[in-house]
Amino acid sequence: MSYDRYVAICKPLHYGTLLGSRACVHMAAAAWATGFLYAVLHTASTFSLPLCHGNALDQFFCEVPQILKLSCSHFHLREAGLLVVTVFVVLWCFVFIVVSYVQIFRAVLRIPSEQGRHKAFSTCLPHLAVVSLFVSTVIFAYLKPPSVSSLSLNLVVSVLYSVVPPAVNPLIYSMRNQELKSALWKLMTGCF
Repeated sequence: MSYDRYVAICKPLHYGTLLGSRACVHMAAAAWATGFLYAVLHTASTFSLPLCHGNALDQFFCEVPQILKLSCSHFHLREAGLLVVTVFVVLWCFVFIVVSYVQIFRAVLRIPSEQGRHKAFSTCLPHLAVVSLFVSTVIFAYLKPPSVSSLSLNLVVSVLYSVVPPAVNPLIYSMRNQELKSALWKLMTGCF
């Protein structure tokens, strides 16, 4: 999404060539392949551990850190390896997003009209807010010290990064549609 915003704002005349159907297929395939390989790595590592502390998790999501707590073997080396892979993947994506948005903000600040800057920022800021919410809650969930951990905090944080961004994302982008705004306004004023 950040690359889409970057091309739309920084290279608008090349949008059709840079983000044609072939480029979109390649980006989608790269995202799916990375996610699949990452999931296979976590799944293979997790299911190769012997579990001896029962089978009840303190989560309603089956997440790797919670499953690792049930293991009776020393999993610190595996967890460190998975953490290195995770940091590499997340850092690469994060750097790409930050570089894209730095270029976008530089281009937007050079737009002479206030209306043009507002339109560009209104396109980018919702995406940046959703990505920031997701990244910050994931970082907190997986890198917080065990002394800060509690059952209710873990549940709230896991809902924040797994449910809220996908639910809010379509709402944010659809609210730029004037027809949807007016239909929602009619619905809300009709109810009260």
